[in-house]
Amino acid sequence: MKNILLIGLGRFGRHMARQFYTMGHEVMAVDRQEERVNRVLSFVTDAQIGDSTDGAFLASLGVGNYDLCVVAIGDSFENSLVTTSLLKELGAGRVIARASRGIQERLLLRNGADEVVYPEKQLARWTAIRYSSDHILEYWALDQGYAVYELDVPAAWLGRSLDQLDLRQKYGFNILGVRYAGQLDMDVRPQTILEAGASVLVLGPETLIRKCFDI
Repeated sequence: MKNILLIGLGRFGRHMARQFYTMGHEVMAVDRQEERVNRVLSFVTDAQIGDSTDGAFLASLGVGNYDLCVVAIGDSFENSLVTTSLLKELGAGRVIARASRGIQERLLLRNGADEVVYPEKQLARWTAIRYSSDHILEYWALDQGYAVYELDVPAAWLGRSLDQLDLRQKYGFNILGVRYAGQLDMDVRPQTILEAGASVLVLGPETLIRKCFDI
């Protein structure tokens, strides 16, 4: 469990607050608008109405005591930048900030952000890849060009075992699990046979996976 300071309660911040809370973390939610704060009261540990660009207000929150500070402000990049900078000045350990453009990322990193996220860009990428082919069922991007795809089993693989297919040697990726009738089996072994109606979780370089599955 972590103590999280979440600043900015628009749609993105509100969804993050709910997810953190569902995962069992303690969440202090902050926004300058009372209406936004009231919307999250049922699924945060505590909440404050205040201006995060005010150093005295931020200092009163004891930002150095939080495991993670998230700047989810989306309606004013200037406020996001000032808030990020103040958090670091006040001793925040780890600061994650939201950006919508590359220039914003560079400025946030120069002014105290440890990491930057692009909600719209990342969701757009996921959506484009997820729905670019009928046999892609799920998709997770990883670092350094790696990804996990859930894909329908190709017809040529049906009735064959993973040992017979030798996918790692031939294609350079691994099968993490096999899903049958909605149930995911992660205990895959060389003798596991792929049957009709199944899907597979594939881990490997994204370029190789796309080439193999004609994505």
